[in-house]
Amino acid sequence: MKYVKLTDRLLKIASLVDNGKRIADIGTDHGYIPVYLLNQNKIQYAILGDVNKGPLENARKEVTRNKLQDKVDLRLGSGIEVLKENEVDEIIIAGMGGMLINNLLKANEKVAHTTEKLILQPMQAPEELRMFLYQNGYKILDEHLVREEHRLYEIIVCKYEGLEPQEIDPIYYEIGLKLIQNNDPLLNDFIENKIRINQNVLKKLEGKEGQGIEDKRAALNKKIDALNDLLNK
Repeated sequence: MKYVKLTDRLLKIASLVDNGKRIADIGTDHGYIPVYLLNQNKIQYAILGDVNKGPLENARKEVTRNKLQDKVDLRLGSGIEVLKENEVDEIIIAGMGGMLINNLLKANEKVAHTTEKLILQPMQAPEELRMFLYQNGYKILDEHLVREEHRLYEIIVCKYEGLEPQEIDPIYYEIGLKLIQNNDPLLNDFIENKIRINQNVLKKLEGKEGQGIEDKRAALNKKIDALNDLLNK
């Protein structure tokens, strides 16, 4: 049996799956997470979904190499549209943009709303994902940061609870409340990096004029102040 060695990002995602659950790995690529979890006997069954034939074929090869064919179902299709209600307990959607994850959740609300837990790892626009979750009845259960090479990744664990739309301070779309409440070990690094990014954007506006530029400059300064406030709490 060939055991899969996961990267730090994938290992953290895998660690958030509960024992004995049926999972779906959406955008599975090589199927590394479900193969790892099955080999560890942490789960008994997994659905591996991908919108592209190439990655799904890669996943099939990985499954076959590990002799796990009887414990997985491979499905070609878009997002969680490959799933029916109550087929799985937990869903992983990792390595996609926040806006795309939003769209995938909206595309099959019956499944998204009846799943015990969603483990989401946006590569871009995490603030858009958080905003969507807060405004569409989801409860954010937990959040984690993980460093892989030179990048910090955000992982959001949530479930649908039919909550009323919540309006929160916009800074908490950028920096998840759970990260602050948990005092995540990487939180200060994460905030400092956000400050640097916004300061770099601000520098690029130097020498430029116009109302639109002034509005953007004011918004950036307000965000930098809010980030500094979080850092100094």
